[in-house]
Amino acid sequence: HVQLVESGGGSVQAGGSLRLSCGVSGTIDSLHCASWFRQAPGKEREVVAYIYADGAWTACADSVKGRFTISRDYTKNTLYLQMNSLKPEDTAMYYCAAGVSVTNWRRSTDYNYWGQGTQVTVS
Repeated sequence: HVQLVESGGGSVQAGGSLRLSCGVSGTIDSLHCASWFRQAPGKEREVVAYIYADGAWTACADSVKGRFTISRDYTKNTLYLQMNSLKPEDTAMYYCAAGVSVTNWRRSTDYNYWGQGTQVTVS
């Protein structure tokens, strides 16, 4: 059984930074691709950043490109999202997700495992 637990959210002023972490109980190894999604009130869940199974390739949504960086530490079984130059429009609940057969990294249904989310508020 795999469980994902996010942490690191909070309230920051515009221009500030946060680093989100997603700890994994169970094993998510190099076979699993992983992403961060977010959902703001009244909006659909959208992908923020993606990292390939072996960490060799990453991608970000255009809205966060150049500001957010996704990474993973296999030894700690942890996924990270470094968020810099935060804007009020980044305010949302942020979720980590992992999947074995992710063919479309933007599609939430491709992911098998989800965390409960951590709130990020930018004012």
